Amino acid sequence: MNETRRKEIAAALDEAALTRSTLASGSSGVSDVGEAYAVQKALVARRLERGERFTGFKLGFTSVAKMRQMGVHDLIHGRITDGMRIADGGTFDAGTLIHPRVEPEVAFLLGGPLGPDTVDPLDAVAAVAPALEVIDSRYDGFTFSLPEVIADNTSAAGYVIGPWRAPVELADRGVLLEIEGRLVEAGSTAAILGHPLRALAAAARLAPRGFLAAGTVILAGAATAAVPLASGVHVRATVSGLGTVGFSTVRTRREAL
Repeated sequence: MNETRRKEIAAALDEAALTRSTLASGSSGVSDVGEAYAVQKALVARRLERGERFTGFKLGFTSVAKMRQMGVHDLIHGRITDGMRIADGGTFDAGTLIHPRVEPEVAFLLGGPLGPDTVDPLDAVAAVAPALEVIDSRYDGFTFSLPEVIADNTSAAGYVIGPWRAPVELADRGVLLEIEGRLVEAGSTAAILGHPLRALAAAARLAPRGFLAAGTVILAGAATAAVPLASGVHVRATVSGLGTVGFSTVRTRREAL
């Protein structure tokens, strides 16, 4: 696949997101993981050209069960920008997305360089926080191949980060996801590769220049299944011993009538 074709696919995915339209799985012709990441890079470059700023990486398939389901043996990653950031306690218009879902996560903030040679990844961490990720596939029915979801920036749409705090032990901490005060999912940080620090170690391999710089945010992956995100609701995630994070989706005028 040449550079022109990669940019064409990136443009189609970008347009789908901007116009709330979808692409049919198999229509792009992306069938190779390496090419998929090249398309992803071109897709995110379009956001950067519009003035957004790169803030970090999000990890996907951090559940062993999900890896088996997709027939892969390693996690995948996407890129996040400040244009995707939703303020903790803030509002978000879910009506700008196609078929959004939300899931609870753990976020890391790097305070120093993190690379493949880092002996203890925790040494590079300045802070941790509870987080929520909003995902939204640009493919029909949230149905896609592995290369397609990578090209689509691993369905990235938005993220919320709760209060940062000094690193704490994250093994097997309870995670709750509530919508409108009702518990919809419960899980554990152990769902993230057995321990979120393993996701952080995996993230060290993503470094474009051999290391990830201080200030980079890493979303470690979902601790529960993702659930549909409607308009006009309040979403809250709680990670035991770490804190809570939340936001509300606005109710559109049409829905309010």
